[in-house]
Amino acid sequence: MFKVMAVATTNEFGPDSGGRVKGVTIVKPLVYGNVARFFGKKREEDGHTHQWTVYVKPYNNEDMSAYVKKVHFKLHESYNNQNRIVTKPPYEVTETGWGEFEIVIKIYFNDPNERPVTIYHILKLFQSPPEAQNGKKNLVSEFYEEIVFQDPTQLMQHLLSTTRPMTHGPWKHETDFEAKKQSTLKAIAEARNKIRQEVIEYKEKLTLAKETIAQFKDEIAAVSKAPLSGAH
Repeated sequence: MFKVMAVATTNEFGPDSGGRVKGVTIVKPLVYGNVARFFGKKREEDGHTHQWTVYVKPYNNEDMSAYVKKVHFKLHESYNNQNRIVTKPPYEVTETGWGEFEIVIKIYFNDPNERPVTIYHILKLFQSPPEAQNGKKNLVSEFYEEIVFQDPTQLMQHLLSTTRPMTHGPWKHETDFEAKKQSTLKAIAEARNKIRQEVIEYKEKLTLAKETIAQFKDEIAAVSKAPLSGAH
């Protein structure tokens, strides 16, 4: 079992949270998005077609509550209580619905001197393989993001450095972000090579065009200087 960790507060560091620690940068990677499951048909009582869960979770196996105070999920106005506040992991909201819309996710920190971070996520229900359309497989729409703390307060530096694991077991995501990263880097490298080759080809065409223009100019100059024949 985990030991209960005492959370540092502004009382220990003062109202300014100990002041800013210059030259320090701490990066906290996270994953946000949603999963959705198709019912197979419209629900008779409300016309809803899917159950979905929107979430924010750490990329690495760590308890974000060490530095996160709460996460505010703002849903579509058609939902009762469109503002959902989650104060402990898992930071997620589960609902049912029939349409896609933008969800505003706002992350607040235990240090009140650190500004909240806002993420915008488009809830996805329908763009999916056939397995998800018939309810046999969940749709997954999730993304990797990083929160960068530049010159954090002493309190925030302490909170960010004292996280504990969420689980003893393996920590996995629906998306293989490492494979996605490698495929993205490969695509970028291929695009750069293609652009580099196109630049070389255009330079060669430009050089040829300049040489052709110079040749035409020389020919025009030669014709202009030549005496007119048959003049009396």
